[in-house]
Formats: sequence, structure tokens, C-alpha cells
Amino acid sequence: MSEFHHTPLEVDVVVIGGGPAGEVVAGRCADRGLETVLVEAELVGGECSYWGCIPTKTLLRPGDVLAAAARVPGAAAAVTGRLDVTAALARRDYMTSDWMDAGQERWLDDHGARLLRGTGRLAGLRKVLVEGGPLVTARRAVVLATGSGAAMPPVPGLAEVRPWDNRAATSAKEVPERLLVLGGGAVGLELAQAFHRLGAAQVTVVEGGPRLLPREEPFAGEQVRAAFEREGIAVLVGTRLAAIRRKGTDGPVCGTLSGGEEVTADEVLVATGRHPRTDDVGLGSVGLRPGRPVRVDERLRAAGVPGGWLYAVGDCTGLAPLTHMGKYQARIAADVITGRDVRDRASRDAVTRVIFTDPQVCAVGLTVADAQQRGLDVRVLDVGTGDVPGSYVLGEGLQGTTRLVVDKASDVLVGATITGSGVQELLHSAAVAVAGRVPLTELRHAVPAFPTVAEVWLHALEAAGL
Repeated sequence: MSEFHHTPLEVDVVVIGGGPAGEVVAGRCADRGLETVLVEAELVGGECSYWGCIPTKTLLRPGDVLAAAARVPGAAAAVTGRLDVTAALARRDYMTSDWMDAGQERWLDDHGARLLRGTGRLAGLRKVLVEGGPLVTARRAVVLATGSGAAMPPVPGLAEVRPWDNRAATSAKEVPERLLVLGGGAVGLELAQAFHRLGAAQVTVVEGGPRLLPREEPFAGEQVRAAFEREGIAVLVGTRLAAIRRKGTDGPVCGTLSGGEEVTADEVLVATGRHPRTDDVGLGSVGLRPGRPVRVDERLRAAGVPGGWLYAVGDCTGLAPLTHMGKYQARIAADVITGRDVRDRASRDAVTRVIFTDPQVCAVGLTVADAQQRGLDVRVLDVGTGDVPGSYVLGEGLQGTTRLVVDKASDVLVGATITGSGVQELLHSAAVAVAGRVPLTELRHAVPAFPTVAEVWLHALEAAGL
């Protein structure tokens, strides 16, 4: 239940930010008997629930299902007609609860956490000032869970054309005929394919770097690019938007690229990265620099703040800006706050990530480049994700690569990347191996069922000589 107070308030824990990470901290602390307040100015549930993961994957799903059916002889003949865009957008609206957070508010109430609506800012030692509300003092801890926002590159004319960010794209009421996407990372690629499969006839992805998905293994971006081009999505790498303008009030946008080419579209989606929302949360009042990620130790306590009372979780730390990692950090932080001896092990060494394009890109832990930067001597095992009977059962033309990165000194898996169609559920087995630091000699005894795509593990272990 929303509550507003104009007199000072004292509780055990104050959480600033009601996204997935903030909710988990608040609920976990309240469950363990701590008087907990959650401060949120927008929708409880945050970016992921309303403008990120949930609507994006919901918009991708219809096209994924049709593409999967089209790969199966017998089923392919039944895939006729056009995708029902109205039904797809209605499903997106349902999954986002029509951008209302009454359900999340009830969830907090069920856990005994109190909600204060408004912007919360640090105001010194264990104090949070809620805009339009009280000054709240935390007896035990303050947790920053303020998330991140879309970055806007300094392109001449870009602000004036009213570009889409992820929020505008995932809440769109209609599909544009032509879409220009700036950025070849996860957000840009997922939304580019989603809108193309929903009916956008012309989609162009522009990436300033030399390849798509620059933080993943090079083959991952290459395979996604090839798949996009087969579908008719144009991909330009090593290219930047130099300038852009819109014709009239609601006319098309005309972009000039760094090579001099011009691209015309109905909308332009900016997906060139994100920045932590820390510029206006009062970091200066506790000696930290506004606008920068909040550095944390392995117990998620903010570095440089004496007393160990300030914590940070999720995107605002800059560690692993993914919903599931923010929730993991939130569980660790809540455990520490409630007196348990735990530490964050995954945020630097065992981060799981999935790009839900078709083909999907699933990864955990270190890439080869990451390992080399850390000075690790590794061996690399590559096998075809589609080269197992289980893949052939699913349909024709299923390809992809499974790469294991193994530390030679310990013979332990430190990273894995799996590409292919519908392989996201394979990732957790790799995550268990990386997080558990399981030697390859032990992994050979984890026997995948036949005929499943998970048998790629057998191929990889055979490539390792086991």
C-alpha cells in the first residue's frame, strides 16, 4: 500500500528503487523481520517488467514460434498467412499488466514491506529524503537499486526527431513500416528482429564497432548477422549515424551515415548502451561521485562509504547489468544485511546472459578475450550445436556453435557460449559448471539424455579427450 508521510520516519532498511533488484532486497529483509521501506517514483517492477525483458521477449515470441515451425517438415506447410499483430501487441499489454503495478504493490504488502511513492535521495549518514514525503532514517542499511537508463549518443538532430528508446519501442502501439536501429547489442538486435517479424518491411541495424555483440565471442555476432541478412534485415557494421532529421512533424526520418549513405525510416530506435541512474540520488552527500556506477565489494557494500551501511545492487553498480544478476546481488545483499556470512561470487566470474535473437546467443563466465585479459592460459573447445541427433529432431537447418573455455591449470570450465535456435535452456548446465568450478573429468559423469540438444556436452568433452 502506498503511504506518504511528512514527518521523519525511522526503519531498519530503506531501499531506493523498486525494480526487480530492489523488490527482492525489500521482500527478503521484510520476510526476516526487518522494518523495510521501498522508495519508488515510477512503477514497482521496474524497467524489466514494463519496458525491458518481459515485453521484448513477448514481442519476439510469435516470430520465434513461426520460424521454429517453418523448420519442421510437415509443420512448415501449416505456417500460412500473416502474423496477427493486434493479438501480439495485446499479449504484450497483458504481460506488462497494461503498465500498472497494483500486483507488485500487493506483493510488497504481502511481504510486509512498505512502499513510499516518490524519488528517494541520499541525505547523509543512513538518511533518505523522499520527494514529497518524509526524511527516512535507516537503523541498519540503505540499499541503492536505482537501475539504468538508455544512453543517447550526441548525433546532430537526434534529439529533435523524437527517437525511440527501449521504452518507446516496447510500448509501441503499431509496427512501423521502416525502422532504423542504432546499436548492435542485445537490445537493438532483439527489437530489430521482433519488429521485422511483426511486419516491419525494412529494418536496418547500424553498429559503430566492427562487429555485432562486441562483448561476446566473435562467432556469435557473425552468426546473428548472417541470420539477419538471410531474413532481409540490413546490417551495417563499422558505421555510425552522422546526422538525422525528420521531414515535417510526423514524417519519415532521414539519416546520414558516416560513409555518406542515407537511410530513410519511419522511426529510429536508439540502443547504443545504458548508463547507471546515479546522477540524482544524492551520492555527493556520502562522498561518492554522482553519475558514475557505485563500486561495491563482494558483500555489495558501497566502496568508500565508512560504516558498511550503504549497499548497491543491480544496474547501478555497473557490474552485470542484467535482471537476473541484479536479483542475485539483491539476495546476497539482503543476506548480509540480515547477518548471514555470504559473498557475491557470480557478478564478475559467472555472469549468465542470453540474447534472445534467432539464433540465440547464450553465454556464461569468460570469453576467450576475457580470459586472456586476466592472464589465464586456456584451451578452447568448439563443437557444432546442431551436430547432435536432438537438434535434427527439432527441425532442419539448426546450426550454431558451442564453445567451452577451459583453464589449463585447473582443467575447470571458466566460460561457455552456446549459439543456436531455442537453446536458452541449455545455458544453466554451463552456469552450474562455471559457478561450481567443476573439473572436466567430473563433468563427464553428467550424462545428457538422448535425444536432446544437450548432447553437445558429450561432443565438447570428447573434443577435450574425455
